[in-house]
Amino acid sequence: MSESPRHPHAGLPFDDDDAAIARALEDASVPALLCSLVHMTGDPSWIRGERRPRMGGPTLLDGGMPPEEQAAVREEAVPVIAAYRDAGCQPKTLSRELLTEMMEFAAARPMPERQADLFHFDLQFDGRDPAAITWGDEIDAAVKADSPVVVIGAGMAGIHAGIRLTQAGLPFTIVEKNAGPGGTWWENRYPGARVDVASHQYCYAFEPADHWSEYYCQHPELRAYFTRVLDKYGLRPRCRFETEVTGAAWDEASARWRVSTRASDGREEVLEARFVISAVGSLNIPRMPDIEGIDSFAGPSFHSTRWPEGFEHRGLRFALLGAGASGFQVAPTIADEVEHLAIFQRTAQWVMPNPIYHTPVPEGETWAMRHLPCYGRWLRFLMTQSGIAAGAAPFVIDPDHHDPDHRSVNAINAATRDALLEFMYGHLSDRPDLVEKVLPDYPAMGKRILQDNGSWFRCLKKPNVELVRTAIERIEPEGIRTADGVLHRADAICYATGFRHNDFLAFDVIGRNGTSLHEQWGDEPTAYLGITVPRFPNFFLCYGPGTNLAHSAGLFFHSEFQTMHAMDAIHRVLAADARTIEVREDVHDRYVDTLTSEIGNLVWAHPTIQHSHYKNPDGKVYTLSPWPMDQYWEMTREVDPADYRVE
Repeated sequence: MSESPRHPHAGLPFDDDDAAIARALEDASVPALLCSLVHMTGDPSWIRGERRPRMGGPTLLDGGMPPEEQAAVREEAVPVIAAYRDAGCQPKTLSRELLTEMMEFAAARPMPERQADLFHFDLQFDGRDPAAITWGDEIDAAVKADSPVVVIGAGMAGIHAGIRLTQAGLPFTIVEKNAGPGGTWWENRYPGARVDVASHQYCYAFEPADHWSEYYCQHPELRAYFTRVLDKYGLRPRCRFETEVTGAAWDEASARWRVSTRASDGREEVLEARFVISAVGSLNIPRMPDIEGIDSFAGPSFHSTRWPEGFEHRGLRFALLGAGASGFQVAPTIADEVEHLAIFQRTAQWVMPNPIYHTPVPEGETWAMRHLPCYGRWLRFLMTQSGIAAGAAPFVIDPDHHDPDHRSVNAINAATRDALLEFMYGHLSDRPDLVEKVLPDYPAMGKRILQDNGSWFRCLKKPNVELVRTAIERIEPEGIRTADGVLHRADAICYATGFRHNDFLAFDVIGRNGTSLHEQWGDEPTAYLGITVPRFPNFFLCYGPGTNLAHSAGLFFHSEFQTMHAMDAIHRVLAADARTIEVREDVHDRYVDTLTSEIGNLVWAHPTIQHSHYKNPDGKVYTLSPWPMDQYWEMTREVDPADYRVE
């Protein structure tokens, strides 16, 4: 093993003394530390001894190792890290085989080849971004200059597309309706808004961050991350902020898209593009409830994603409609600041215990991420591997499984149900009236799971908080009247009522022969791999139909895979001096048949589940991905020429 040149994951050199190192290690994840010690020394014995993780999981950063084992590792690590410091902080180059062995050590399980391949791709131990575009110089400069691309949206996927298009040397414009980057994290500024996957995996694989203040960070840090990446890669001059796409139409004669836009000042313009990448996301069209009198309320009212800048909620009688992902975060954050909080909940939610959901990242952890080689990479691995390993298997409906209460669909799911019930009863044992209200009547994990460290149940028990499960009859100027005739007086109303998840585009797209994408989809939106649609050439979707994740890992993974697929398709058109690329209809249809069959066997499609934003009006699911993450990566990482027509 030889010394490697410094690369992005080597860590910054440091001169902290031994005592400071020891203090920092008190906060470190020992499994990640042991792997980092191998990078420092090239000695695999650190991960071949008896001191090793017993289990994996995103909230088990200690790997279930006994405290005495962890203490011994930390003590032995101090002189080794000091020697690494004194030698100039140069990590060793490790073989792929050893890195795979380290994965199995950290995961406390064997690593299937495809999963290992995905993690080698994602963790980039050699400091090289394997998805970086390297074919730009192969394409004639005049061809590139004549191949403009329009990217719709400057959120997670749009920024990533801009980075890859820059590497390819293609001209492009990013059109963004908001005043800045970040997509949903620009828009969602309500109190308590935070990510529900671990911060360390909620970032681009090639742009990891070591600054997170919490393991599940809040919206200002997420906006700051997207802004930093946007500016680092020089994308701001390519962005048209406060500009809305109002439609797109394919011109067959020129093989170009005409993308219609409208700026905030009302100015309209049509952009010409050879290729369009729609990166608008899926959770960006607010769903307002259909309630009589909704416009009659005398006080301020708004959707959670439109929380007014500078709005003062303190001291108000506050009504919160909805207790899903957004309302679940708003309520505990404002409960102690309002005079009275009335939470109107249509459907009870399952809540998963997550002890680090509101936990700050300790200083020592940040120090280790910043200075110890690949430590941050191993933290990312620890926070993702268990979900990716499980895939969709725990959510398969077992026809032979019997649960008279319909709260589980298989044996594993039943064990999950029991753990969630224990968590609930543990917090509400003194409030049987609340248990009756918050107990879901559908299978565990069947709707978007909520994570918490108990703050939600503590909130519901506060004397100024009322959980209302009675149906709403109408909204009046003074408040909300429920079906039992009670008027719940309110000074302000927040609609945390989710999004039109089945409506993937706020604007229509007109493809070949005048085909309307909205009409082609109707209530059953479909796309091959969630990316391409027949009759819509040179048009690519990120976060398209069938790609939302309720399992495996965060959406950054999917975002990167989908952009990679789109860029490969664009490359094939340019390299072949062709005009268009379009998915074959038979390929698309077979894929959709397989996808809907797979998703129909999973808990999210269970017939007992009503009022799910995953389902269309007919109760069918076209939004979610049934594929294990490593399988979807294998499906999308390279275009299969047999699947497409290149003309």
